[in-house]
Amino acid sequence: MAKLRILEFPDPRLRTRAAPVKVVDDRLRQLADDMFETMYAAPGIGLAATQVDVHQRLLVVDVSVDKTQPLVLINPEILQKDGVAVTEEGCLSVPGYFEEVERYEHIRVRYLDRDGATVERDMEGLLAVCVQHEMDHLNGRLFVDYLSEAKRQRIRKRLVKDRRTESTPVAVL
Repeated sequence: MAKLRILEFPDPRLRTRAAPVKVVDDRLRQLADDMFETMYAAPGIGLAATQVDVHQRLLVVDVSVDKTQPLVLINPEILQKDGVAVTEEGCLSVPGYFEEVERYEHIRVRYLDRDGATVERDMEGLLAVCVQHEMDHLNGRLFVDYLSEAKRQRIRKRLVKDRRTESTPVAVL
């Protein structure tokens, strides 16, 4: 397995709409495994392929406390949705920022699993929120898009400034 580089806002590649996966094979399963390793190390509870600069409709999630419920969703689509949940979200592509976002409380999702089998599953609570968040990534959307323009620009400027500061060499005396 390999740890992958996570793209960070405002990287324009995060705005790419992911293409459907045509073949579920060992290469795709390896990518999913690498995404889990990356997600757990970050640490996070969800990661979309778009975030690691692979523009295919693949996402991984694990909302369990002990990291024992990994879930691979290939070509996910929401079939039903209802209820409203407002939760505080963060994002591995927008490190250090957390804001309240409104999502559906309950969703029914159809997707292919890591073996290519079609699955339909009801999801609610944190799992439903996480899957919706990651599916947004597959459509080129980030959680900051739900915020006001002023908040989004403030976050963008701060992240760009932080990256510049991190890359400035520091003299050691």
